Amino acid sequence: MTRRAAFRSRADSGPMDVAQQLHRLGGVARRHEIEEVTGRRALEEAVASGAVVRVARGRYALPLADAARDAALQLTGTAILLSAASAWGWPTKWPAARPQVAVPPGRTVEPAVREKYDVRWRAVPHDQRVDGWLASRVRTVHDCCALLPFDEALCVVDAALAEGRVSPRMLADVAHLPPRVRAKVLPVVEQGTQRSGGPFETVVRAVALDVAGLGLRPQVTIRDADGVVGRVDLADERLRIVVEADSSEFHAGRADFARDCERYSRLTVAGWLVVRVPWVVAMHHPERLRQWLERAVALRLDGRPG
Repeated sequence: MTRRAAFRSRADSGPMDVAQQLHRLGGVARRHEIEEVTGRRALEEAVASGAVVRVARGRYALPLADAARDAALQLTGTAILLSAASAWGWPTKWPAARPQVAVPPGRTVEPAVREKYDVRWRAVPHDQRVDGWLASRVRTVHDCCALLPFDEALCVVDAALAEGRVSPRMLADVAHLPPRVRAKVLPVVEQGTQRSGGPFETVVRAVALDVAGLGLRPQVTIRDADGVVGRVDLADERLRIVVEADSSEFHAGRADFARDCERYSRLTVAGWLVVRVPWVVAMHHPERLRQWLERAVALRLDGRPG
């Protein structure tokens, strides 16, 4: 990507740019996160066109929750998995490609409907549903942990905890689940945190969990001789390794770029090894990211470059 592309004018942004930005942010984002990149006018146009919906004060989303509700009501079923997460306003690694709906086992669903919706034959008891059509928060998390890849499920766990309506203890209460399901759910919820900066950061952390010797904590404030450098996405304070989910392609202007240059220079001269992770690598090439992190640990432990 050229630097000129990185500093594209906000005036060039439109509803599709806003939707794309929201997709990268996990389908849900705060107003300032969007406007920093696209500007206020583009966001307002996106809302007016229906490409983006306002789900709460200062919070916007792709119109996935409405689609999930409509599908659940049409099938007299329950919105589950990523569709339920979207309905709760949680950012996820990927949005559901089609509305995901659970219907009672044995229900006949026409092939044309199955092409339109991702239908799952699963029992959802009344006490695990909200408003008759939506899986509860805890049920949503447990289903995602049981059925999705680890990194996608961890994004849901982190988002649920960040919202503050469920606690780690509530999510860890899995005694009612079958042993096989329990074995899938617990390893994910045990790694959850309310401090994650979003799905991008969570995916990076999920990859890092498989790197021997690396212990990253999210949202760590770092200081140097001149004071506070800033809060980094992930840091191993023992090894003095910083890992940043690098969204520099979203910089609104040269002032932001200059601040980032100073930030990373201060980290480097203070003795931190900084690994900057592009979005495309974290989301599409996790094996490459794992190699970078393994090499960073090796460099710290024995001075051996990878």
